[in-house]
Amino acid sequence: MNELSTQELTRHIDDSNTVLIDVRPIAAYNGWALHGEERGGHIPGARSIPLQWTRYMDWIEVLEEKNITENRSVIVYGYSAKESDEMAVTLRELGYQDVAVYNGFVNEWSKNAELPLNKLPRYQHLVYPDWITQLINGGTPPHYENDNYVICHAHYDHIEDYNRGHIPGAVPLDSNSLESTETWNRRSAEELRKTLEKLGIRHDTTVVIYGRFSSPVYEEEKFPGKSAGHLGALRCAAIMLYAGVNDIRILNGGITSWETRDLPLSTEASKLIPVDDFGADIPVHPEYMIDMPEARQLLAAEDGALVSIRSWEEFIGNQSGYHYIEKKGRIPGAVFGNCGSDAYHMENYRNFDHTMREYPEIQQTWEEGGITPDKHIAFYCGTGWRGSEAFINAWLMDWPHVSVYDGGWYEWCNDPDNAIETGVPDEPVFKE
Repeated sequence: MNELSTQELTRHIDDSNTVLIDVRPIAAYNGWALHGEERGGHIPGARSIPLQWTRYMDWIEVLEEKNITENRSVIVYGYSAKESDEMAVTLRELGYQDVAVYNGFVNEWSKNAELPLNKLPRYQHLVYPDWITQLINGGTPPHYENDNYVICHAHYDHIEDYNRGHIPGAVPLDSNSLESTETWNRRSAEELRKTLEKLGIRHDTTVVIYGRFSSPVYEEEKFPGKSAGHLGALRCAAIMLYAGVNDIRILNGGITSWETRDLPLSTEASKLIPVDDFGADIPVHPEYMIDMPEARQLLAAEDGALVSIRSWEEFIGNQSGYHYIEKKGRIPGAVFGNCGSDAYHMENYRNFDHTMREYPEIQQTWEEGGITPDKHIAFYCGTGWRGSEAFINAWLMDWPHVSVYDGGWYEWCNDPDNAIETGVPDEPVFKE
């Protein structure tokens, strides 16, 4: 196996015909120092393909999606020579001819402050199963400096999902307690305060949140959202940030990532320990949620964009996307943000194991569509779930002016004063 030195690797980084593959866990790629390395993150330009993905039958499709073709030179690195060699051998068996390995990441690259490392700016808020394990076992996981936490198992009016198995110590969080069942907008400040206090959450409580995703089928389910628990968890996370919870931690991949590690689940309900005072005036971050007047202003602004996190079929008006929304179409002037196949899936923002897609990939896709961090970006969908997941992605990237247009298509299409467009737009929009 051809092993490159650090000096040799630096000469390849800017070569457009060479692709660098990071086979470490995606948490390490994002910035967590999982093996005690002096600096966390990934080598600039590297693509994240964790070695564990090769255990899945359909992982080869990821190579195609990331344009890692057989005619390109490939350099593999990980935490150990064993990891790198295993991926390199696998690629050679698939027909890749020019494959090399780099085994100096821990002992050379991460130790040298002059060598660049990239990381997700708010990676500490996207946690991994072992981090939570340390927390619930009474330890102090990395980047945790609190003595007060609540773990929330989010669901949509589906307590059975919590009862079938949850992370030990987690309390159930019904998304309906944070958003109205009439408008699907965030609830009032007073309602949010009561819900959070009942859960035992203050503004300075560390909240760990996750859900279960079990592939809802729109045509077969009256309430597909009940099977999209992790999507609902990200909606809840966005509302909590709006309310003023300082320290949100999202389990990357939801409970799937916990179950993949064969970590224990509990079927015993955890006792709620309410608090008397949230400790801050809600909302602490009103800028994270906008309503229709602000959405209209944003459509007219040169330094802003209203981004539709919906499927192409919804965007062009072939379907509304929801059993309870009759009208079809899009908001005129909205930018297409392409969630994936339907209202309950976010394939274009997730890996196949439900972890968040590597952030440089999402940022590049957005920039190709004119969605850039120098603008005020407001994401929306039908009722707020998908828009909230896109918002969380931008928030983790530390984009300075991001919001959720809370009312979304449901609110917009039910106002007779609002224009609606259908069909393929005259102006080009980004579409994968």
